Amino acid sequence: MAGNEFAMSTDKTYDYVIVGGGSAGCVLANRLSSDRSTTVLVLEAGRSDLKIDPFIHMPAALPFPIGSRFYDWRYHSDPEPQMGGRRVFHGRGKLLGGSSSINGMIFQRGNPLDFEGWASAAGMARWDYAHCLPYFKRMETCLAGADSWRGGSGPLVLERGAASGPLFGAFLEAAQQAGHPLTDDVNGYRQEGFARFDRNVHRGRRLSAARAYLHPVRDRKNLTVETLAHATRIVFEGDRAVGVDYLRAGRLHRSVRAGHVICSGGAINTPQLLQLSGIGPADLLRGLDIDVVAALPGVGANLQDHLEVYVQHASKLPVSIAPGLRWRHRPRIGAEWLFLRSGLGATNHFEAGGFVRTNDAVDYPNLMFHFLPIAIRYDGSQPAEKHGYQVHIGPMYSDVRGSVTIRSTDPRQHPSLQFNYLSTPKDRQEWVECVRVARDILSQPAFVAFDAGELSPGPDVETDEQILDWVARDAETAYHPSCTASLGAESDELAALDPETMGVHGLRCLSVVDASAMPAITNGNIYAPVMMLAEKAADLIAGNTALPPADVPFYRHRDGSQPYPPGDPRNGQDVRR
Repeated sequence: MAGNEFAMSTDKTYDYVIVGGGSAGCVLANRLSSDRSTTVLVLEAGRSDLKIDPFIHMPAALPFPIGSRFYDWRYHSDPEPQMGGRRVFHGRGKLLGGSSSINGMIFQRGNPLDFEGWASAAGMARWDYAHCLPYFKRMETCLAGADSWRGGSGPLVLERGAASGPLFGAFLEAAQQAGHPLTDDVNGYRQEGFARFDRNVHRGRRLSAARAYLHPVRDRKNLTVETLAHATRIVFEGDRAVGVDYLRAGRLHRSVRAGHVICSGGAINTPQLLQLSGIGPADLLRGLDIDVVAALPGVGANLQDHLEVYVQHASKLPVSIAPGLRWRHRPRIGAEWLFLRSGLGATNHFEAGGFVRTNDAVDYPNLMFHFLPIAIRYDGSQPAEKHGYQVHIGPMYSDVRGSVTIRSTDPRQHPSLQFNYLSTPKDRQEWVECVRVARDILSQPAFVAFDAGELSPGPDVETDEQILDWVARDAETAYHPSCTASLGAESDELAALDPETMGVHGLRCLSVVDASAMPAITNGNIYAPVMMLAEKAADLIAGNTALPPADVPFYRHRDGSQPYPPGDPRNGQDVRR
């Protein structure tokens, strides 16, 4: 890069320098430092996740850190052409644990066919479901029970939502009345259907990647974690990454040498850092007077995300959680959580939901539901005052593609984010379908006793165009940016990473391990697949023997699969499918 103001320090050298102490970075720090002969440094641009901070650790406090400069990068998209020029807010965690320290704590692996799709591309054979499942299992302790599909001894303890209130009961009954099945476990044999959800909440506290993976090993002498360390450039000698330049506390210029640099900053920060370091579209780099280290047009391209809306109803019965969340009750909620780890503060409230296909031509679920027993907006524009309930919905496999591109050589300036929401006919069609599916469920007899009318979008929004206009005005990101430096064969122009090593194509000693590396977005929250990817990447980077593939079945509605795992006696019953 032109105008380099750093001098490489030679007194500090680490075998691995991990740029980013977020979800993937915490996994890598734990697994790579388990070899005591290696030294590992984690550089995190944000602050520490203080143990005394209730905004991080209280599950119900999740609206507070999002949008706060103390916890969040606070990105905004460029004006979105199909959304009236709106700039859509994008929160990303800026502290240890990354977005796992501020997210909704919903744990969804994605459908097994997502990974079959990954593996269908050239060079990706070892990223199919059979090869990914052992890493999903290695990372988790599923308190609902370990089996062929779920782990029982991993760092990430998963509790299942109680979903015990009358509104949750009505929701699950209404889904069946609308013709959708229940399933035992959306992360197990059969994803399709409705169920109680897993969440990374344990004993009333958020179990972030930092708490699960990083803090238990912080006393390792070969592991160093530095916060308030904003990486500004990867340093190269020829085609070999040899170190990282960074700003300490926003002012002090520091450098560190590395045997191997791993970018784990997420789907926005990682392509930004790579481009600042001379890796990306050649024309973009030359236009900013950045020396081209590797011309990779896929760095910053292929940006994918999930957009969502809230379909909300008022309740004529006082059964929602609205009264408990009023300001005058919050001291009691805080005290119950602080001293007992119980009450309304000890849950993320997203305790149930489901996965469905919006039409019979779809091979596997392209719509996810999150149900919430309150009608609220997290930005405060609709406070929790009256009783109601809502579902969060949106297409899971939008075919729109966006980009992340730097605007200047200043690492502190946010990059350009263009998502291109609602820009394709398929995406617009699926939006209409998913709103109609949600309305169908919420209009079933199970809700008659509660339903006091639709609040959002409201009865005046009925035609396809009215639905799309409402989505353009009202939709928010589900906070799942991904795929901006993706795995794939070197022959794939948009691929940036070697699927066998996680290394950046054409360069040595440089890897990317975070949501950027996903070749295609999965049909759910992306925290779980990112953690799986990091577990697998740790073995690939360290040269460890990979876990053997799992030989287990999974449900496919088109091939005559049974509703329950093979051998389950319930398969002989007349089960709604």
